[in-house]
Amino acid sequence: MTNEEPNVHADRRDAAIAGHRGDPDEARRFLSSADDRVRATALGALQRIGALDPADLRDGLNDPSSRVRRRAVSIAAHHPHVEIRQLLADHDHAVAEVAAWSCGERTDAPDVQVVVPDLIAMASGHEDPLCREAAVAALGALGDERAVDAILAGLTDVPQIRRRAALALAPFEGPAVTAALEAATSDRDWQVRQAAEDVLGR
Repeated sequence: MTNEEPNVHADRRDAAIAGHRGDPDEARRFLSSADDRVRATALGALQRIGALDPADLRDGLNDPSSRVRRRAVSIAAHHPHVEIRQLLADHDHAVAEVAAWSCGERTDAPDVQVVVPDLIAMASGHEDPLCREAAVAALGALGDERAVDAILAGLTDVPQIRRRAALALAPFEGPAVTAALEAATSDRDWQVRQAAEDVLGR
């Protein structure tokens, strides 16, 4: 353990305690910490208090640390007026995955119509399967008809994405959707079969 480690641990503790005590001034001072773990904890503390300013959140979304960006974009699920679309293309796949999840939680976001094509592109072509899965789930949550083809394509992906795609089809109707779900009831993965049967109401 370096000499700096005890200070980092103490700062993270103090930032977290400020969140539990309802002390936004104390929590906010840790946003400028040189350590990304402390900054991420401070964001969470301010969110807990309900004192996270949009400017603080935007700074977190643009932080050079992927740890902070990931925490910020997760928190942004509760702040639909702060734009997060750019993080769907983050070079850190873990950040992009959480950004997709967050988009699916923000059904009332002003940019919800704009973000759908980005989620479709992620679901259809992202190299990371966790990102594709998160995008498929978000598209199902948003229920935009433009997403149907991308979700149907997910039924040909790896098992966890096929399961997610079956569930994501729940808001949609039509012969193609029904046929795809019927086919999925014979999938080699039992969880995919169960998901399809659940959506079909069996």
